Amino acid sequence: MCDVDGEIRCESVTQQAAQTLPAIVEVAIAETQTEIPFHELKLNNNLQSKLIADWSLDEVQQWSCQEQFSHEMRTCLRIEEIDGQVLLALTEEDVRDFRYKLDYKLKFGEMKRFWLTVFHLQFQCQQHQQDQQLLQDQLKVQSNGGPRGSTMPLMLGISSHLTQSSRGNVFITAPVAPAAPSESCPCPAVHNRGSSLLMSDVLHCKNKRLVSPEYFKTAISLGYSFVVTWITSFVMVIVHERVPDMKRYPPLPDIFLDNVPHIPWAFNMCEITGTLLFTIWLFVLIFHKYRLVLLRRFCALAGTVFLLRCVTMLITSLSVPGTHLQCNQKDFAIDDPNVDVFGALVIRMTRAYRIWSGLGMSIQGVRTCGDYMFSGHTVALTLLNFFITEYTPRNLYFLHTLTWLLNMFGIFFILAAHEHYSIDVFVAFYITSRLFLYYHTLSNNRALMQSDSTRTRIWFPMFSYFENSVDGIIPNEFDTASSLIDALILQIMHIKDQMFGIGYRIWMARTNSSTTNIFDSPDLPSPKAPSNLELHINSIPILANSSSQQLKATTAEEHVSPFASAADDFRSRMSEKKVL
Repeated sequence: MCDVDGEIRCESVTQQAAQTLPAIVEVAIAETQTEIPFHELKLNNNLQSKLIADWSLDEVQQWSCQEQFSHEMRTCLRIEEIDGQVLLALTEEDVRDFRYKLDYKLKFGEMKRFWLTVFHLQFQCQQHQQDQQLLQDQLKVQSNGGPRGSTMPLMLGISSHLTQSSRGNVFITAPVAPAAPSESCPCPAVHNRGSSLLMSDVLHCKNKRLVSPEYFKTAISLGYSFVVTWITSFVMVIVHERVPDMKRYPPLPDIFLDNVPHIPWAFNMCEITGTLLFTIWLFVLIFHKYRLVLLRRFCALAGTVFLLRCVTMLITSLSVPGTHLQCNQKDFAIDDPNVDVFGALVIRMTRAYRIWSGLGMSIQGVRTCGDYMFSGHTVALTLLNFFITEYTPRNLYFLHTLTWLLNMFGIFFILAAHEHYSIDVFVAFYITSRLFLYYHTLSNNRALMQSDSTRTRIWFPMFSYFENSVDGIIPNEFDTASSLIDALILQIMHIKDQMFGIGYRIWMARTNSSTTNIFDSPDLPSPKAPSNLELHINSIPILANSSSQQLKATTAEEHVSPFASAADDFRSRMSEKKVL
């Protein structure tokens, strides 16, 4: 047994051990043959400051006795040769195997208490390593000219101290500078383990990681989506010119369209629901701690889906799904024989700009035909819904239910307006949802990415480039409005300091170049060596005005560069020569 003062008094294992198992007898003999008797061992003070991974078998035994585990548990640790490194690698399933596979006579409560104690050790060591990494990253940011002290949640995306809200897993950033970690991961005291440490806090802190914002990758993703939107607008102009004639090619048979009457205002309602979903996503994007990662993923997925849509609607032109639509090839046809290829391209680019500036929405006055396979409105609705539900806390059931309802009603409004065939909507929802799930499954599981990295780089080059530095699931952590304002002010001050620094360096470079040009000027005569008479005459005004010149030199010497002082001396000597 372990007393409060740290002295270890364990029961002697002689006859009791001999009556149990032969392996226990060997352990008891090994314990009695140590240099220090087991019942006289004292708690080693070095154990408090030694790394847990460096614990030996005897030190693990000492720790288990200090934690007041049973003799059977200590015997299990000794026989299975569990040292400090193995102790940190144990899982709950391994602890369960002590009883159910290795047949140790351990009670369920003791196994559970042992696992919680080991889990606490693992958490403390991992927290220590993450604090060290956090401190190193903050020092790198400060060395690169970033603000000191607190973190900048707006741009840096670096985890700071987190406090758990009373509403589920929403974690609010508190901009407090972390304290410097200790040099080792000490063994925690038995009575100072901290009753306020909840299992939810432990699990959250274990999942806390540093995610770099990677501005360059985000800029590439934005540029990629920008280019794809222009390509989509241009392809929509082309397919409108190739739309089939409504008189020769009537609408195709469709189960939903044939049984649901046309609702004129339904398509406008679909775009209103999409605008509402986009507003919610915009708020999530602004307040999310890792907003740049979310923006990069959204632009990459949206660009890829719409680029695929350009191919599908270009290779096959479906007939107009509704008789109420006024679609005619002559609307976008270029029949003027005087228009050359370049002029036709300019006309098409102008029409594409109208579609691009109006976001392809009918409420913005954009009307197109022929872009049916597959539905771009369904893609936008589904993508916004999935991103909102993925990057908001799981306990926001009302928000998730609302986004799913908006998504489903938006799809219904598309079909009720007879703007797309049913297969257009179904294929759009399937492709968007599958691509979203595949992308996040690969990015959230690092092992899947690394198992066949060569194939991943070949088939998914953009994904491999964007997600090569992201390890695991992005935590749903949010910033407060005050922290966003503070971070924005810090960024403005930092940019201002950088601009002033650049301007000062440019000014110093120009002044230095102007002073050096004085010596290289061909108009000025080269200075000659003065004679003894000139030295004697020149010394008279210098001595006469020595007091005033010394006073001016001491006050101006700190602000004038050595090149400027040399130029002034040269001018004074030339003026004295002219006087003589």
